[in-house]
This record gives sequence, C-alpha cells and structure tokens, in this order.
Amino acid sequence: MSRLRPSIALALLVALIAGAGFAGCSSTNPYYAPEKIHHRPDGFVNSDGQQVSKPFSMLLRWWRERWSQGLPAAPAQFVQGYGGFEVRTPDVEMLRDNRTRTTVTWVGHATLLVQVDGLNILTDPHFSERAFPVQWMGPRRRVPPAMPLGALPRIDLVVISHNHYDHLDRDTVLALNRQPGGPPLFAVPLGVDLWMRDQGISNVRRFDWWDMFRLPQLPGAELHFVPAKHWSSRTPFDRNTTLWGGWVLRTPGFSFYFAGDTGWSPADFEAIGARLGPFDLAAIPVGAYEPRWFMGEQHVDPTEAVLIHRAVRARRSVGIHWGAFELTDEPLDAPIGALPAALDAAGVPREQFEVWKHGETRVLR
Repeated sequence: MSRLRPSIALALLVALIAGAGFAGCSSTNPYYAPEKIHHRPDGFVNSDGQQVSKPFSMLLRWWRERWSQGLPAAPAQFVQGYGGFEVRTPDVEMLRDNRTRTTVTWVGHATLLVQVDGLNILTDPHFSERAFPVQWMGPRRRVPPAMPLGALPRIDLVVISHNHYDHLDRDTVLALNRQPGGPPLFAVPLGVDLWMRDQGISNVRRFDWWDMFRLPQLPGAELHFVPAKHWSSRTPFDRNTTLWGGWVLRTPGFSFYFAGDTGWSPADFEAIGARLGPFDLAAIPVGAYEPRWFMGEQHVDPTEAVLIHRAVRARRSVGIHWGAFELTDEPLDAPIGALPAALDAAGVPREQFEVWKHGETRVLR
C-alpha cells in the first residue's frame, strides 16, 4: 500500500473525506442554536445557508480527468523526492529567545509560527509526513516542515481552522499537548473540542463564529473566530458536524488575520474587514485550487485571494496553503507566478501580498 501511485492515494483520501458529501449523517449538533443561520440540528452550513457539496458523479469526473491528463502537474524540479523549492532554516535560537519582537515564520502549508509580545502561536500545525488518517499511505509531503516540531519555542496558543487532515494532524497536536512546561491552549471550532477530548487533550476552548476571547497571557490581546466558506469531515459519516472558520488576533500593537481554508464569500470577508480590520498581516490561501469547476466552492485561487486581501483591509498578506501537499491539479509551484499576475491584474502592488520561502521569518515590529 505504501507504493500506491499518488493519484490513487489521493483518490482514496477524497473518497474518505470528500466522499462524505454523499454519505448520510445521523449525528446531532450539541451546540445547535436555531437563531444562527449557519447552525443546523445535525451540524453546520456556510453563511449563505448552503453546504459545499460534491455529488459522486463530479468526483468520478475529476478522477477521470486527473488520470487521463496525468495530473497533478509536477513543479519545475524535485530534489530527493521533495519539491525543488528553497527551504530556509529558521533561526531557532532567536525564535526561542524572542520576547519582544513580532515575527511570523512560515513553517509550511497552513502552519505559521506567530510571535507577538512574548506570546508564541501556531496556526493549523502539521509536522507529519502525510495528510491522512495513517502515515503509511495518502498524500505525502513534497516539502518537509521548515523546522522540526522539537525545535519550536514553547507554544502558548494553537488555533485550528477546521478538521481536515491537512489542517488538523493528530500526531502533531498530541505532541504539542505533551510539550515541556505544559500544554498550549487549543482554540478550536465548535465540535472539534469533542474530538480533542477524545484524544485526551483538555486545555481546549471552543468557538462559534464571531466569538471573542481575551488572552490572559497578554493584556489587551483578543482572539476572534470568524466565518469562512468551507466544510468539515474526517470520516464518511461526520460531514459538517464540526464548524470551520478563520482566526483574528488583535493586540495593542499588532493585528493578524488567518483565513484558514476557504472559498470566496464576499459578504463574510467584507464583514471581517469592517468589524475587525484593518490588519497588519493576513495569511490567505493561494494554492489547491484546480480545477475550478470542482474546487471553486471550497478553495480560492490567487485572483480570489487578492479579493480577500482587499476585502479584509490587510496592509500586507502572505500566501499559504501551497507548496507541501499535492491535493489538486495545479503544480505545487503555481502560486509563485500566479499570485503576482493576479496582483498586477487587480492593480495591487506586489509588495502588499507575497509568497514567502519555506522557513522564512519576517520581523514585523
């Protein structure tokens, strides 16, 4: 099984996760609030009242196209089985000792290490080899994490956008829960707290959209959970039984928006910008978007990522959710060229929205 072709392994992943779109669900929503439009008795929907749904016929069409066209297309080169991207080695000693500077390090995919006023935060931490329920098959990393899990400074806060395997990795969160000095606080969407409890993780706070929590470690710091257009599932039987969304961190001197994983939803992003913006930095997905007829509901492309950048009123943005896992049809390195082209077309200066090198740290304040 470990020698399965990537296309077959990916098909199995989609069958397990995306295939939940045509599977029934008998679960009830313990957090159901009938006055909230995104709540349903059996789970959650997007802010327009709709679910992202893919009938099995669409799934089969995608598989046939991928197989016949030899997709996903390869990036320019591979080095020892990994994508041939420049991977920088973060200054681990500086990151561990930092207590005053605001820094952001792109570890890879949707994982960022954010440091602000001595607080260490991880977004959607994923340090495993594969994005799959088991580590002997499924989508394998084409670029390793820029730093090993054990090299991180002690993490104070982990934010999880949703429960898909490339964003919520069991081995990683269990390791973080065992870190020296005590576990971080895990901030998670409604329903993911129950999964965390089942893993033996207790330092968890659950959030609905627009919930706010004041972080006790940093006076004046607020954590907000905000809407996204997506869906959730870890098995064929739990489709949309847990919520999904993005995160906003606001401190007296720095504001940060992490979009997580999302399709384009102008009303959501305009509301985020109006209520909580502007942002000093936004982390916005720019990868895993082809073919549009299949991925468009759930994943933005670079053109739509630029629209998010504008709608949330970000001063600067970094492109995430690319360059690690071959989840869709475009080459892993496609955003490197596609994002600047989208910025030029929209009349947005390129320096406002960039893709960073894997492992790159930016000192922002």
